[in-house]
Amino acid sequence: MQLRLSPQQIQYVRLLELPAMELDERVKQELEDNPVLEEGLETPREEAPDENTFDVDEPSLSGDNEADLSLGDYLTEDDVPDYKLAQISSQAERKEDIPFSAGPSLHEHLEEQLGLRDLSERERRIGEYIIGNIDDDGYLRRDTEAITDDLIFKAGESVSESAVKAVLSVIQDFDPVGIAARNLQECLLLQLVRKNRTPEVRCAIDILEHHFDSFARKHYERIQKLMTLSDDGLKRVLREITSLNPKPGNAWGGSVMDTRMNQIIPDFIVEENNGELTLSMNRHGVPDLHISPEYTAMFQDYMGNKANRSGQMKEAVQFVKQKLDAAQWFIDALRQRYETLQRTMQTIVILQRDFFLTGDESKLRPMILKDVAERSGYDISTISRVSNSKYVQTCFGVFPLKFFFSESTQTETGEEISTREVRQIMKETVETEDKLCPVTDGELAALLKEKGYLIARRTVAKYREQMNIPVARLRKEL
Repeated sequence: MQLRLSPQQIQYVRLLELPAMELDERVKQELEDNPVLEEGLETPREEAPDENTFDVDEPSLSGDNEADLSLGDYLTEDDVPDYKLAQISSQAERKEDIPFSAGPSLHEHLEEQLGLRDLSERERRIGEYIIGNIDDDGYLRRDTEAITDDLIFKAGESVSESAVKAVLSVIQDFDPVGIAARNLQECLLLQLVRKNRTPEVRCAIDILEHHFDSFARKHYERIQKLMTLSDDGLKRVLREITSLNPKPGNAWGGSVMDTRMNQIIPDFIVEENNGELTLSMNRHGVPDLHISPEYTAMFQDYMGNKANRSGQMKEAVQFVKQKLDAAQWFIDALRQRYETLQRTMQTIVILQRDFFLTGDESKLRPMILKDVAERSGYDISTISRVSNSKYVQTCFGVFPLKFFFSESTQTETGEEISTREVRQIMKETVETEDKLCPVTDGELAALLKEKGYLIARRTVAKYREQMNIPVARLRKEL
């Protein structure tokens, strides 16, 4: 026995996963690919339906056996049209091809600077290869020995490692400052050596060259003792270092497309009015779709005139029938998607009603995928797809749906609360702590125990890591 998904089911699953912005692009792409689909509401017909009316869901093409074009005659789950297979396999990766006007990328900017330097043709090819290996953060993550081997064996360029290092030093002089560094230490040093050599800059260079491990671990007392610095002097030196950019490539900025794709368009809008919550779907410009009546007329002409039932005409009508089926599948999948999203979000609003009314994170109830699945009547996998990459706009901001899901923990009284409430207390404690003596995980666990939350130290460490809060040693400041 095998579990197989029909093209309709695959269509529905793919559409269910898309957020609002990508759905808009997907609908536009379908409108371009399928001439049968049209925007807007279907214009009602004035005349009453007769025997020539064509129903997409129940096609009534009759005639001789060789001219019968019912869906079952040419389409089964094992015999899907080629255009449909191509659409199913590629629609997840397809993006709308829109020309954007954008400035040069980081690599183009570096290659432009490379062309302005007085280099030989061989050195220029080495420089282009090095620039091609620089990542988006502006780092060269590969050592010069590996680059030398690649140039010899892949590019057929016989070069020495010293020649690669010489060209690399030229590239490291480019803008943005700190580019093509092989590690964080080198990146910071490249930026410092380009500054005016004030006493603080010279001292910062000395710290990064000889005491970088102590600096990374924030062992400031040790650095202060070795460098014989006063408290104010150490603060000025550290301020000089922390003002540097650890990721010079990011400062270059992204393209217009990257900015566009990083925008958040909420899929749901929850509003509060006199203690009552209202939920609405954000269509984000997704148009209503209907099937073009012109193609229905083609079937009516084919059915009403036996003289037109030639082999060529049959092939044309068969192709249009495929497009009609694809259009109906797409419209049905969109309708089912909206129904699924609506019912799922209604369940979340009911479960987290107190939060939507107050905006207080401590009011969030423990909620997992299973809770929503049981109340909405869907499978857990469906709830997971709905909650992925979807956002809701509330009176207190825009939140991802995953924000409302959390596990539960118990207090001393046995009451079940959301782990988000515990994380909120930890976050507030860390934000108000004395930075000269940060709160350790053990102290956080003891503090939570005093408040009635029975949380082990290792659990505190897990929550702290989930919130991207460093350990106490790395939070220390002067």
